[in-house]
Formats: sequence, C-alpha cells, structure tokens
Amino acid sequence: MVFGAEVSNAACTIAEKFAARGNDVSDPVAVLTGGTGGLGREVAARLAGRGFRLAMTYLVPAEANEVEEALRLPEDRLMLKRVDWTDGEAANAVIQEVAESFGQINVVACLVGGWSGGRDVEETDDIRFERMIDLNLRTSFNAARAAIPHLRAAEWGRIIMIGSRSAIDPPSGQAMYNVAKAGVIALARSIADEVSDANVTSNVVLPALIDTPAFREVVPFANYVDWPTPGEIAAVIDFLASEDSSVINGAMIPVYGGS
Repeated sequence: MVFGAEVSNAACTIAEKFAARGNDVSDPVAVLTGGTGGLGREVAARLAGRGFRLAMTYLVPAEANEVEEALRLPEDRLMLKRVDWTDGEAANAVIQEVAESFGQINVVACLVGGWSGGRDVEETDDIRFERMIDLNLRTSFNAARAAIPHLRAAEWGRIIMIGSRSAIDPPSGQAMYNVAKAGVIALARSIADEVSDANVTSNVVLPALIDTPAFREVVPFANYVDWPTPGEIAAVIDFLASEDSSVINGAMIPVYGGS
C-alpha cells in the first residue's frame, strides 16, 4: 500500500519543515508498532507534522522503504526497525534502543494486529488460537510492558491500543479474534489504572471495518461508502497522542463510522 497524494504532499511539507531542525531533544518521541501499515502511515504523517520524532517498526522491508521515502524525515528524526513484537526480548531491546537514541519516549501506539479468518469455537484449532492471541494481544502487551517505565520517566506519556467493535459486540464465526481484542481492551484499561499516579494515560480505539484495500479484498461486495478511512481513525489517535488528551484515561473509543 502506498500513500495517497494528500499524505505524500503533507510529507513533503514535513520534510522541509524539519530538514534543518535535526534531533531536537525537546521534541516528543512516538513508537509506532506496525507503523508501516495503512493506519500506521497515516498516524506517522500526523505525528511527524506536529514535531514528533518517530520510531516505526515493520516486518516487510518494502513497506519500510515506502515509508522512508514518503516521510522524507532526517535520519535523526526517524528510526525504522524490523521487529517481531510477539518476542518479549525483542520488544524490550527495541524500546531500550529508542529511549537511548532519542532520550525519551512519550507515545506508544500499538498498531500490530490482524484477522486470520473466522471460526466458531468448536472449529478453532490450537494454531489459530495462538495466532490470534499472539498477533493481537501479546504484541500490545510486550510493547506496553517494555515502554511503561520510559513513559513514567518522561514528562508525559500516552499508550494507544487498537481493540475492535467485535470485542464488545462479538459476532459468531471469529471467536478467537473477538477474545483477543477483548483482551486488548482489558489490558489497556488495566494499565490505565496502574499508571494513574503518573502523567500517563492508556486508551483503546475500537474500529469495526476500515476502508483499506486489504479489507475490500476480504469483503469485495460490501458498501464501502460509510467505512471510516485510516486517515479518519488516525485523527483520533493523533489527539490521544497529545498532551491535551490528559483527561482521557481508560477509555474505549468507538471509531465505527457507518460500518
């Protein structure tokens, strides 16, 4: 997937704005897990436009190349790392590297996740069970666990996770996805209580369907008109990733659009 013209033009402006600015240690730092996906790219463009230094992770090298070319940020404002967030040790290592390189971490957006086809409970094998838990819940847990000490140490911190409408209104035929996303909600809200003594918040965004090429392939005959776009959901995440969102903690925020 590539950026649309609007995001690409915005990236050009961002690059020009920060080309001479360099690695200003006063600028906030955001870690975007799965940052090279469709939603991550939109979030990255918005945060970069607000002066964030970015650490973005990926699994597919071609996606990282596309993001680097589109954002056009100086090397000291953008870190791209290949990370498997299901690996707790790898998560700890990359979070530590980001903190040491940039001096702080203010935002962690846990954007890794996915759906691997639907099954009822009686049809769900161990492999699918573990895949959905690993991809959706374990990745968020590993990122948050590694980052919380650094968020506490910063002047302010934000954790944003991606749940799903299906976690609170679970349809049949995708039991383990529903369960995994319900776990993400419980994780985000548990952390919200745990960090309430600091200037750190933890919230979870609940999309339903998102208007991306991948979702259109899954449901090719659906009506996409009212589906929220990655850009629209990124706007919500962008606000949650700001100091102005400090009064929102432990929230489950629906971003269904008309889907």
